[in-house]
Amino acid sequence: MIRVAVCGACGRMGRLIVHQVAKQADMELVAAIDAHGTPSAGEDAGKLAGVGELGVKIVGADKLAETLKRLNPDVLVDFTTADATVQNVKTASQTGVSVVVGTTGFTAEQRVEMEEAVKKGKIRAIISPNMSIGVNVFFKSAKETARMLGSDYGVEIVEAHHVHKRDAPSGTARRIAHIIAREFNWSEDKIKIKSIREGEIVGEHTVIFSTPEERVEIIHRAQSRETFAAGAMKAIRYVVEKGKPGVVEDMQNVLGL
Repeated sequence: MIRVAVCGACGRMGRLIVHQVAKQADMELVAAIDAHGTPSAGEDAGKLAGVGELGVKIVGADKLAETLKRLNPDVLVDFTTADATVQNVKTASQTGVSVVVGTTGFTAEQRVEMEEAVKKGKIRAIISPNMSIGVNVFFKSAKETARMLGSDYGVEIVEAHHVHKRDAPSGTARRIAHIIAREFNWSEDKIKIKSIREGEIVGEHTVIFSTPEERVEIIHRAQSRETFAAGAMKAIRYVVEKGKPGVVEDMQNVLGL
Protein backbone atom coordinates (compact mmCIF):
# COMPACT_ATOMS: atom_id res chain seq x y z
CA MET A 1 0.00 0.00 0.00
CA ILE A 2 1.39 3.41 -1.02
CA ARG A 3 1.08 5.90 1.82
CA VAL A 4 0.25 9.36 0.43
CA ALA A 5 0.37 12.85 1.97
CA VAL A 6 -1.21 15.79 0.11
CA CYS A 7 -0.17 19.44 0.37
CA GLY A 8 -2.82 21.95 -0.68
CA ALA A 9 -5.50 19.45 0.35
CA CYS A 10 -8.23 22.12 0.56
CA GLY A 11 -7.60 23.57 -2.89
CA ARG A 12 -9.27 22.59 -6.15
CA MET A 13 -6.57 20.19 -7.22
CA GLY A 14 -5.82 19.06 -3.70
CA ARG A 15 -9.39 17.90 -3.16
CA LEU A 16 -9.29 16.05 -6.49
CA ILE A 17 -6.04 14.34 -5.51
CA VAL A 18 -7.56 13.25 -2.17
CA HIS A 19 -10.62 11.98 -4.05
CA GLN A 20 -8.50 9.99 -6.52
CA VAL A 21 -6.20 8.53 -3.85
CA ALA A 22 -9.26 7.32 -1.92
CA LYS A 23 -10.41 5.43 -5.05
CA GLN A 24 -7.12 3.58 -5.60
CA ALA A 25 -6.86 0.03 -4.29
CA ASP A 26 -3.11 0.37 -3.77
CA MET A 27 -3.04 3.79 -2.06
CA GLU A 28 -3.92 5.19 1.34
CA LEU A 29 -4.21 8.86 2.32
CA VAL A 30 -2.28 9.30 5.57
CA ALA A 31 -1.87 13.09 5.77
CA ALA A 32 -3.57 16.22 4.42
CA ILE A 33 -1.85 19.58 4.71
CA ASP A 34 -3.07 23.04 3.80
CA ALA A 35 -1.84 26.61 4.28
CA HIS A 36 -0.71 27.79 7.71
CA GLY A 37 -3.75 29.11 9.57
CA THR A 38 -6.23 27.32 7.30
CA PRO A 39 -9.80 27.58 8.63
CA SER A 40 -10.27 23.93 7.64
CA ALA A 41 -7.74 22.66 10.20
CA GLY A 42 -9.20 19.68 12.05
CA GLU A 43 -11.75 18.85 9.35
CA ASP A 44 -11.73 15.45 7.68
CA ALA A 45 -9.96 15.58 4.31
CA GLY A 46 -12.25 12.95 2.84
CA LYS A 47 -15.39 14.87 3.68
CA LEU A 48 -13.94 18.02 2.09
CA ALA A 49 -13.13 16.00 -1.03
CA GLY A 50 -16.59 14.49 -1.20
CA VAL A 51 -15.60 10.87 -0.54
CA GLY A 52 -16.78 10.56 3.06
CA GLU A 53 -14.71 10.36 6.21
CA LEU A 54 -11.20 8.99 5.78
CA GLY A 55 -10.03 9.63 9.32
CA VAL A 56 -7.39 12.09 8.11
CA LYS A 57 -7.60 15.57 9.57
CA ILE A 58 -6.40 18.72 7.79
CA VAL A 59 -3.32 20.30 9.43
CA GLY A 60 -1.56 23.58 8.71
CA ALA A 61 1.71 23.76 6.76
CA ASP A 62 3.53 24.84 9.92
CA LYS A 63 3.13 21.21 11.06
CA LEU A 64 4.39 19.65 7.83
CA ALA A 65 7.78 18.47 9.13
CA GLU A 66 6.23 17.06 12.29
CA THR A 67 3.51 15.30 10.28
CA LEU A 68 5.93 13.73 7.80
CA LYS A 69 8.22 12.49 10.56
CA ARG A 70 5.33 11.03 12.55
CA LEU A 71 3.42 9.37 9.70
CA ASN A 72 6.30 8.52 7.35
CA PRO A 73 4.38 8.60 4.03
CA ASP A 74 5.91 7.14 0.89
CA VAL A 75 5.19 10.26 -1.16
CA LEU A 76 4.12 13.87 -0.71
CA VAL A 77 1.90 15.24 -3.51
CA ASP A 78 2.03 19.03 -3.83
CA PHE A 79 -0.34 21.27 -5.81
CA THR A 80 0.06 24.61 -4.01
CA THR A 81 1.98 27.77 -4.97
CA ALA A 82 5.55 28.12 -6.18
CA ASP A 83 6.91 29.65 -2.96
CA ALA A 84 5.12 27.14 -0.75
CA THR A 85 6.14 24.18 -2.89
CA VAL A 86 9.85 25.02 -2.70
CA GLN A 87 9.67 24.96 1.09
CA ASN A 88 7.57 21.78 1.08
CA VAL A 89 10.06 19.99 -1.17
CA LYS A 90 12.90 21.02 1.14
CA THR A 91 10.99 19.69 4.15
CA ALA A 92 10.19 16.44 2.33
CA SER A 93 13.85 16.05 1.43
CA GLN A 94 14.91 16.57 5.04
CA THR A 95 12.48 13.88 6.18
CA GLY A 96 13.26 11.41 3.40
CA VAL A 97 9.86 11.58 1.69
CA SER A 98 9.60 11.39 -2.10
CA VAL A 99 7.60 14.08 -3.92
CA VAL A 100 5.17 14.49 -6.82
CA VAL A 101 4.79 18.18 -7.70
CA GLY A 102 2.19 19.62 -10.07
CA THR A 103 2.59 23.25 -9.03
CA THR A 104 3.55 25.76 -11.75
CA GLY A 105 5.02 29.26 -11.85
CA PHE A 106 8.53 28.45 -10.61
CA THR A 107 11.44 30.75 -11.39
CA ALA A 108 14.66 29.20 -12.68
CA GLU A 109 16.19 29.82 -9.26
CA GLN A 110 13.35 27.99 -7.51
CA ARG A 111 13.75 24.98 -9.76
CA VAL A 112 17.45 24.87 -8.88
CA GLU A 113 16.57 25.07 -5.17
CA MET A 114 14.27 22.07 -5.51
CA GLU A 115 16.75 20.08 -7.58
CA GLU A 116 19.45 20.70 -4.98
CA ALA A 117 17.12 19.66 -2.15
CA VAL A 118 16.15 16.45 -3.97
CA LYS A 119 19.80 15.65 -4.62
CA LYS A 120 20.86 16.41 -1.05
CA GLY A 121 18.10 14.31 0.49
CA LYS A 122 18.46 11.56 -2.14
CA ILE A 123 14.68 11.43 -2.47
CA ARG A 124 12.75 10.47 -5.59
CA ALA A 125 10.92 13.29 -7.35
CA ILE A 126 8.49 13.98 -10.17
CA ILE A 127 8.13 17.71 -10.89
CA SER A 128 5.98 18.46 -13.92
CA PRO A 129 4.17 21.58 -15.16
CA ASN A 130 1.27 19.40 -16.30
CA MET A 131 0.25 15.94 -15.11
CA SER A 132 -2.19 15.32 -17.98
CA ILE A 133 -1.32 12.31 -20.10
CA GLY A 134 -2.68 14.07 -23.19
CA VAL A 135 -0.59 17.19 -22.61
CA ASN A 136 2.57 15.12 -22.32
CA VAL A 137 1.78 13.47 -25.65
CA PHE A 138 1.16 17.05 -26.87
CA PHE A 139 4.71 17.98 -25.78
CA LYS A 140 6.08 15.08 -27.79
CA SER A 141 3.96 16.04 -30.80
CA ALA A 142 5.18 19.65 -30.66
CA LYS A 143 8.78 18.47 -30.60
CA GLU A 144 8.32 16.12 -33.55
CA THR A 145 6.37 18.71 -35.55
CA ALA A 146 9.09 21.31 -34.97
CA ARG A 147 11.74 18.82 -36.05
CA MET A 148 9.89 17.97 -39.26
CA LEU A 149 8.87 21.52 -40.23
CA GLY A 150 12.13 23.26 -39.39
CA SER A 151 12.92 26.74 -38.15
CA ASP A 152 11.72 28.49 -41.30
CA TYR A 153 8.30 28.37 -39.65
CA GLY A 154 7.34 31.03 -37.17
CA VAL A 155 5.94 29.87 -33.83
CA GLU A 156 3.24 31.26 -31.58
CA ILE A 157 1.67 29.70 -28.49
CA VAL A 158 -1.78 30.66 -27.21
CA GLU A 159 -2.86 29.44 -23.78
CA ALA A 160 -6.12 30.00 -21.90
CA HIS A 161 -7.00 29.29 -18.27
CA HIS A 162 -9.50 30.27 -15.59
CA VAL A 163 -9.34 33.70 -13.96
CA HIS A 164 -7.97 32.23 -10.71
CA LYS A 165 -4.71 31.01 -12.25
CA ARG A 166 -1.88 33.07 -10.82
CA ASP A 167 0.96 32.48 -13.26
CA ALA A 168 1.05 33.66 -16.85
CA PRO A 169 2.27 32.30 -19.17
CA SER A 170 1.32 28.88 -17.86
CA GLY A 171 4.00 26.37 -16.97
CA THR A 172 2.74 24.22 -19.82
CA ALA A 173 3.15 27.03 -22.36
CA ARG A 174 6.64 27.77 -21.11
CA ARG A 175 7.51 24.08 -21.36
CA ILE A 176 6.30 23.99 -24.98
CA ALA A 177 8.36 27.10 -25.79
CA HIS A 178 11.42 25.48 -24.22
CA ILE A 179 10.95 22.28 -26.23
CA ILE A 180 10.58 24.10 -29.56
CA ALA A 181 13.36 26.59 -28.85
CA ARG A 182 15.76 23.72 -28.18
CA GLU A 183 14.71 22.00 -31.39
CA PHE A 184 15.24 25.19 -33.42
CA ASN A 185 18.30 26.34 -31.47
CA TRP A 186 16.47 29.57 -30.63
CA SER A 187 16.27 31.61 -27.46
CA GLU A 188 12.88 31.04 -25.82
CA ASP A 189 11.97 34.74 -25.95
CA LYS A 190 11.79 34.43 -29.75
CA ILE A 191 8.56 32.47 -29.30
CA LYS A 192 5.51 34.63 -28.63
CA ILE A 193 3.12 33.38 -25.94
CA LYS A 194 -0.36 34.85 -25.61
CA SER A 195 -2.10 34.25 -22.27
CA ILE A 196 -5.87 34.44 -21.75
CA ARG A 197 -7.55 34.37 -18.33
CA GLU A 198 -11.32 34.00 -18.62
CA GLY A 199 -14.13 32.35 -16.71
CA GLU A 200 -13.54 28.77 -15.59
CA ILE A 201 -11.44 27.49 -18.51
CA VAL A 202 -9.61 24.38 -17.25
CA GLY A 203 -6.72 24.68 -19.69
CA GLU A 204 -6.26 25.12 -23.42
CA HIS A 205 -3.00 25.27 -25.39
CA THR A 206 -2.47 25.88 -29.09
CA VAL A 207 0.88 25.84 -30.88
CA ILE A 208 0.88 27.57 -34.25
CA PHE A 209 3.65 26.95 -36.81
CA SER A 210 3.29 29.27 -39.78
CA THR A 211 4.75 30.63 -42.98
CA PRO A 212 3.12 33.09 -45.40
CA GLU A 213 1.87 30.05 -47.32
CA GLU A 214 0.44 27.80 -44.59
CA ARG A 215 -0.06 27.16 -40.89
CA VAL A 216 -0.01 24.03 -38.77
CA GLU A 217 -1.79 24.00 -35.40
CA ILE A 218 -1.54 21.53 -32.55
CA ILE A 219 -4.25 21.89 -29.87
CA HIS A 220 -4.87 20.38 -26.47
CA ARG A 221 -7.95 21.16 -24.39
CA ALA A 222 -8.39 19.87 -20.87
CA GLN A 223 -12.11 19.41 -20.26
CA SER A 224 -11.84 18.50 -16.58
CA ARG A 225 -9.23 18.81 -13.83
CA GLU A 226 -9.72 15.08 -13.31
CA THR A 227 -7.22 14.53 -16.11
CA PHE A 228 -4.48 16.14 -13.98
CA ALA A 229 -5.44 14.07 -10.94
CA ALA A 230 -5.46 10.85 -12.97
CA GLY A 231 -1.97 11.65 -14.24
CA ALA A 232 -0.82 12.31 -10.68
CA MET A 233 -1.83 8.76 -9.72
CA LYS A 234 0.51 7.42 -12.41
CA ALA A 235 3.25 9.74 -11.15
CA ILE A 236 2.78 8.50 -7.57
CA ARG A 237 3.19 4.87 -8.61
CA TYR A 238 6.19 5.67 -10.80
CA VAL A 239 8.08 7.68 -8.20
CA VAL A 240 7.61 4.98 -5.57
CA GLU A 241 8.38 2.02 -7.83
CA LYS A 242 10.85 3.38 -10.39
CA GLY A 243 11.97 6.84 -9.28
CA LYS A 244 15.70 7.58 -9.14
CA PRO A 245 17.04 8.73 -5.75
CA GLY A 246 18.37 12.28 -5.91
CA VAL A 247 17.05 12.91 -9.44
CA VAL A 248 14.18 15.15 -10.56
CA GLU A 249 12.12 13.46 -13.30
CA ASP A 250 8.87 14.54 -14.98
CA MET A 251 5.80 13.08 -16.67
CA GLN A 252 7.77 12.31 -19.82
CA ASN A 253 9.70 9.78 -17.73
CA VAL A 254 6.51 8.47 -16.14
CA LEU A 255 4.93 7.86 -19.54
CA GLY A 256 8.07 6.62 -21.26
CA LEU A 257 8.07 9.46 -23.78
